[in-house]
Amino acid sequence: MEYKYQLILLGANVPEKETILSKVFEKLKDLGLPQTIIKVIEASEVDTQYKGNQPAFGLYFGNVKGDHLNLDITDKLLKDGTMILPIYYGDPNDDAFSKEIPRILSNQNGTQFKNEKIDGIANIILESFELLRNTRKVFISYKRNESTSVAIQLFEALESYSYDVFLDTHSIGMGEPFQDELWHRMTDCDVILLLNTPKFLESHWCKEEFAEASSKQIGIVQLVWPNHEIKNIDSASHISYPLKLNDFDFVNNIYNNKDQSKLVDGIVQEIIMKVESVRARNLASRQDNLITEFRNIASQCGRNVIVQPEKFMTEMINGRKIIYIPTIGVPQSASCQSAEIRHEFDKNPNTSIRLIYDDLRIRDKWLNHLDWLNDNFRKEIKTLKKQEFKSWLEAKK
Repeated sequence: MEYKYQLILLGANVPEKETILSKVFEKLKDLGLPQTIIKVIEASEVDTQYKGNQPAFGLYFGNVKGDHLNLDITDKLLKDGTMILPIYYGDPNDDAFSKEIPRILSNQNGTQFKNEKIDGIANIILESFELLRNTRKVFISYKRNESTSVAIQLFEALESYSYDVFLDTHSIGMGEPFQDELWHRMTDCDVILLLNTPKFLESHWCKEEFAEASSKQIGIVQLVWPNHEIKNIDSASHISYPLKLNDFDFVNNIYNNKDQSKLVDGIVQEIIMKVESVRARNLASRQDNLITEFRNIASQCGRNVIVQPEKFMTEMINGRKIIYIPTIGVPQSASCQSAEIRHEFDKNPNTSIRLIYDDLRIRDKWLNHLDWLNDNFRKEIKTLKKQEFKSWLEAKK
């Protein structure tokens, strides 16, 4: 895989590292995902193994004696925008966090290590990489009269690997407005799997899908059929990752029959790994861009917004806490239901939540629906459009 999810282990060398890793790998297995999609990097390996353009999450293990290790590395990762979860061991009532965790991480939310919290820590790691099932969304773009059988094969294969897959013939309910639902689902996906058959780009709607992906900066895995040239369209080229297929990648070398063509198992596995790789790169980039843009505007408005390890932001203003949750795609009410956020909300009744999102190319119908939810849903949970970041932050001082 070209791009992997990087889990970086910092601080004290303690046996709890292996305990947490075992739980993470157990959850990956339950999701049907290979252990190899996560690259575990020790502090001593950061200089040679860490890639700044790939998604990363750090765990900092505290030291009960106050010996703080890896401070330079921790500082570098924080400047790169990497989320780091501090883990301490002593009694929080005895100020164990400040004793065991270095000052450079004092603004991060930490957790006390307990056996009953291992599952929650593993979930935080997987959530930071957006690896839980309801967030792993793939859109298959294809031309029906050229690649239907392969599209269905990949739909079934990706579903078996815990993806939420959109395929027009399988994913749009009876009576639903076809094109509206198609654009909505594309806007909401993490990566597009494009079956570039000989006449794909001659279709008006296929070209529209390609352009839509470009406008939303959604990563594309482009499967290029045998005897067909790799083609890039305008600004979409920088987010398209082509994979050239050969005739032997198809069962019995049959690649030009829309109803009978099937890919061999080996190339299907390679495609799935490629999808995950592109998703890792693209999703992290889109989320980091959204966080960075919001923090920059907040800073210009004199607001002190802090990024937390779980990849949400917090701010205290007039005695109230605001939690900003960056959302890729179309915000859903379910985005507010994660255990960590709900715990924070229930613990502090003076907390409000804002789901921040990029509203570019989301259809008016859905934007109007989100505005309606803001007016009619509980006042503590609302959405906030990218185009309204500045006006909202200036007004809420």
